[in-house]
Amino acid sequence: MTSLVFLHGVGGGHHAWDAQLPYFAALGYGAHSWDQPGYGASASVAPYDLEQVSAALVRLVVALDDGPVVLVGHSMGGFVAQETYARHPAHIKGLALCFTSPAFGGTGSAFARQFIEERLRPLGEGRNMAEIAAKLMPTMGGTRSEPGGLAHAERIMAGVPPETYRKAVALLTTFDRRAQLPKISIPTLLVAGSDDRVAPAPVMERMAKMIPGAEFVVLEGCGHLGPMDQPEAFNAAVLSFLQRHRL
Repeated sequence: MTSLVFLHGVGGGHHAWDAQLPYFAALGYGAHSWDQPGYGASASVAPYDLEQVSAALVRLVVALDDGPVVLVGHSMGGFVAQETYARHPAHIKGLALCFTSPAFGGTGSAFARQFIEERLRPLGEGRNMAEIAAKLMPTMGGTRSEPGGLAHAERIMAGVPPETYRKAVALLTTFDRRAQLPKISIPTLLVAGSDDRVAPAPVMERMAKMIPGAEFVVLEGCGHLGPMDQPEAFNAAVLSFLQRHRL
C-alpha cells in the first residue's frame, strides 16, 4: 500500500489536509497528515533547522514501512519534502511539490532579515496569531477559491504557537535546494495556482523543467492555499499523478 505523507505550510498544521485524508484513504492509500515539530502535538526540535526537521519526518516515514511513501508538501512543506528527499532519498518514492519553490525567494542575508522582521513585526507589536491570520489569509486566495477553505486556513493559522511561527519563519530563509533539482530521480509532480503570488506559477514551471520527467499542473483561479481553497481540483491532480505512476 502506498502511503501519502502530507506536509503543511508555515501557517498550517495537520488540519490543513482535512479535505485530502478521507479522500485518499477511501481510495486505499495510507493517508497521514504530519505536524511539523512545534506544531500541533509534535514536540519541537533543537536546533530548529532543516536537518532536524527532515530527520523528524524521516523517522515517521521509516516507521510506516508498509510500502512506497510519497511526500505531498504544500509551501513550507514543499521545502521540507525536497530537503528530506535530498538527505534520505532511499525512503521516498514520489514527490508532489505544491505551491512551493526550490529556494527561499530572496538573495542575501539583508533580504532574509527584512523578511523575518516584516513577518514577525505583528507579534512584536502585541498582536496574536488569530489577528495575524485574519489579516494574512484573505490575501492568499484566488479568483476561484472556496470561501470556506480560506476560513478553514485562517482558523488553523490562529492556532499556531507564536514561538513555533517565529522559528518556522526563520527556517524558511535558510532553504535552497536548487542544485538538487536535476538529481531528483523519482516521479515528481508540481502543482501551482494561476493566482498564487507567493509561489507564482511561472517560477514553479521553471522549477519543473529542471527536474527530470517532472509533471506540472496549474489550477486556474487558485491562490496559494490550493489543498484548502480548491480541494477537488487539487485531489484530482494528485490522484491522476499517482495513478499514472502506479503509486
